[in-house]
Amino acid sequence: MLRRTVAALVAVLVVAGGASAAAAPVRISLGLVEGVQEDGVTVYKGVPFAAPPVGELRWRPPQPARPWQGVRRADAYPKRCMQVGNDFGLPGPGDPASEDCLYLNIWTPAHRPGARLPVMVWIYGGGFQNGSASDPVYRGGGLARKGVVVIGINYRVGVLGFLAHPELTAESPHHTSGNYGLMDMIAALTWIRANAAAFGGDPHNVTIFGQSAGSAAVSLLTASPLARGLFEKAIGESGGQFRPPASHAGSARLADAEKAGLRTARTLGAKSLAELRRAPAERLAAAGPAYPIVDGYVIPSPIWETYAAGRQNDVPILVGDTDGEGDNLTPNPVGAAQFVAKVRSTFGDYAGRVLALYPAGSDQQAAKSQRALQRDWGFGWDMWTWAKLETRTGRHPAYLYYFDKRPPFPDSEPYRNWGVAHGAEIYYAFRNYDRAWGWTEAEKRYSDAVSGYWVNFARHGDPNGPGLPPWPKFAPKADQVMLFGTAPSAAPLPHMPALQLFDEVTAAMRSEP
Repeated sequence: MLRRTVAALVAVLVVAGGASAAAAPVRISLGLVEGVQEDGVTVYKGVPFAAPPVGELRWRPPQPARPWQGVRRADAYPKRCMQVGNDFGLPGPGDPASEDCLYLNIWTPAHRPGARLPVMVWIYGGGFQNGSASDPVYRGGGLARKGVVVIGINYRVGVLGFLAHPELTAESPHHTSGNYGLMDMIAALTWIRANAAAFGGDPHNVTIFGQSAGSAAVSLLTASPLARGLFEKAIGESGGQFRPPASHAGSARLADAEKAGLRTARTLGAKSLAELRRAPAERLAAAGPAYPIVDGYVIPSPIWETYAAGRQNDVPILVGDTDGEGDNLTPNPVGAAQFVAKVRSTFGDYAGRVLALYPAGSDQQAAKSQRALQRDWGFGWDMWTWAKLETRTGRHPAYLYYFDKRPPFPDSEPYRNWGVAHGAEIYYAFRNYDRAWGWTEAEKRYSDAVSGYWVNFARHGDPNGPGLPPWPKFAPKADQVMLFGTAPSAAPLPHMPALQLFDEVTAAMRSEP
C-alpha cells in the first residue's frame, strides 16, 4: 500500500469537529459498551471480539473474549497486532504494537439499535506482515455518514499470525496449523453477526472489503467453509490469491509451510513449540514473513480450484485494481539484464512473449516494464480471474473496475512520480482527505461517487444508483468494466493481451506436477 503516503497522513490528519463526547451505552453480548461521538457519527474504539492470544493461546484459534461488569468505555483505539514497524513497514514511534490486539473499531450513524443499516467490515492490507484497523486512512466516519455501519477488525500478522509447524499440527484437532490470522477474521465476523444490531447494523447484510493483502484475505474468506454464512457481499481492491501455489508466496500447502516454520524456529534457536511459545513476541515478529496457506481446514484447496468447482461462498463481488500498482511497490527497479533473467526464470517457455509485452531494451525501459508487470501479473490477472470465475460458476453478479484516477498527491518525494498508485482508490472510497494534499471540491465530488458505488453495493449487491453513471455487470465475452478515469464510465478492460497471456501461463503452471 501507500507506505510513506500514509505516514504523512498520520502526521496531519485530525478529527474534524473538535473534541469527542460520550455516547449512550449499548448492550452487546459481553456487556455494556460506551462509545464517543465524533464528526457526526458514534465511534466505538477497541471493542474486544476475542481473548488476548498470548501465552498458551499463542498460535491457537481465537477464543471468546471475557464478559465485563459495568460499562466499558470504548474511547481509545487499540494497539496494532505485534509487527515490525507499522502497517506500512515503517518505524512507528507512538504507534505501539502488542500481542493483545484482537479488537475492532465501529463507526455508526445510527441513533438507535435495530436501525438495520448495511454493515461494511474492513480488512487492512500490509502483505499479511503489517496492518492496523486504526490507521487514520481507514477510519470509517466519512463512509459511515453515507448510511452504513463501518467496522475495522484487527488480525494477527506475520509469524504470530501464520506460523505453521509440525508440533502445532499435531496438537490441532483438525491436524493443521497456520492461518491463525484468517481465523481471527472469521471470529470477528462471527462476533459481528451476533452484535451488529446493537450498533444499528443489519447482521444479515454484511459486506467484507479490503485492499492489497486485505483484498487477498477477502478472496480467501470467500473460499473458506468456516466463513460460510457470515457475509452477504465482498469487495476486493487490488489483491487475490488465484494464481497457482508455486507462483505466489501466500498460497503454499501445509507440508511446505511446516518446513518453513521449522526454519523459523531454528533461526530463533527454539528447539520445541514450548520454547517458541516462551519467546518474546518482538523476536517472533522480526523472524521473517509468514503467509496464509492451503491448510486443508480453513482453506481446503487452492481457491482457483474452489471457484472452478463452484464451491465458493457464493456472494456478489465487486473487484478491481489500479493503473499504477507498481508505482509505489517497485521503488527500486533492477536493471534490464536482471529483469530479463527474472522473467526467464519465472515464466520459462513463455518468457519471450512476456518480454514482448514488457520490453527491456534499456534500464529505463525495464523499469517501466517492471511496474507494468507488477500491475498486470501481480494484481490485474487475479482481479479479472476472480470476476470471471464468479460469473462462470456462481449464481451472483460480479462487477469489475479499473481505477485510473490519481489522488492529489503532493509535488514532493516519493509521490512526485507516482501515477494511480497501489491503494489510490482507498482515499476516495473512505472519503478521508489528507488536508495537506489540496483536495478540491471536484475531488470530493469524485470521492462521493466512488464511495456511493461502494455503499450501493453494500446495500443492494449492485453498485448502481441515482445520479451515477451505469456500471454493467461483468460478462467475460464483453469484458466491460467501470473505468474510474477523469469521470467514471463503462469501458473495455485495459491490457487484455497481457491478461490473456497470463491465463495461458497459469494454466500451464496448474498442469505441472
